[in-house]
Amino acid sequence: MVERVARPRVGHIQFLNCLPIYWGLMRSGALLDVDLHKDTPDRLNAALVAGDLDIGPISLVEYLRHADELLLLPDLAVGSDGPVLSVNLVSTRPLTELDGARVALGSTSRTGVLLAQLLLRERYGVQPEYFRCPPDLTQMLLEADAAVLIGDVALRALYEAPGRGLTVTDLGQAWREWTGLPMVFAVWAARRDFAAAHPGLVKEVHEAFLRSRDLCLAELDQVAESAARWEPFDAATLASYYQALDFSLGDRQVAGLREFARHAAALGETPALPTPGPTFFPH
Repeated sequence: MVERVARPRVGHIQFLNCLPIYWGLMRSGALLDVDLHKDTPDRLNAALVAGDLDIGPISLVEYLRHADELLLLPDLAVGSDGPVLSVNLVSTRPLTELDGARVALGSTSRTGVLLAQLLLRERYGVQPEYFRCPPDLTQMLLEADAAVLIGDVALRALYEAPGRGLTVTDLGQAWREWTGLPMVFAVWAARRDFAAAHPGLVKEVHEAFLRSRDLCLAELDQVAESAARWEPFDAATLASYYQALDFSLGDRQVAGLREFARHAAALGETPALPTPGPTFFPH
């Protein structure tokens, strides 16, 4: 009797921005074929790097730090080609006046935080004093002149901040204006050792992800209505958010990834990418 390989251990970020990737998995029954681990981005990053997951999302910064251990899944990412809506810098003053000011980092999202630091340093020419704190905008701005917010709390701030006289800079849009390229915040990857041992399973999971994403984008209003039952946003807000997100990883997105990697390496935050670029799982 042939022993069946255990179900692949697959990570899932429980943020609104990852719902489209998993919408179709729930609809199709594909979740029955994987051992799904739901957790925070930081913990999923660590689990994939440690080998406690076989396949999963990983922040771009953590991918760049461990690219020799991972294979990217083609055409699958979370990013934006313009406004992202959920990676924001909320400020009490113009960004060019933040030199030496205190900036609160309300997230452990390494890519979003590094993007904020990179833009402030290289595009706006300022070097603030950074500190980490819980992602509560009111508390953050009691101690700081600006705050970096990521994820669902950033999406809320986008709608609340202008009424409080605060300026919101969408960091996805700022990157697009600066470089002309999309911004990639997270990618999906398989461990190289798992992919070498079980290429068929990785292919099945990858194809299920792509089908799920495509199904979601075809039924965006229905996805938004479903998510609105559980989230503090109405369906129209969520539909606009999902339309802003870019879940692809084509040539332009890879060019944006490489440009971010170049800046991150110049700051000493990540190793330089090999000259040919990132290595993809073959498909």
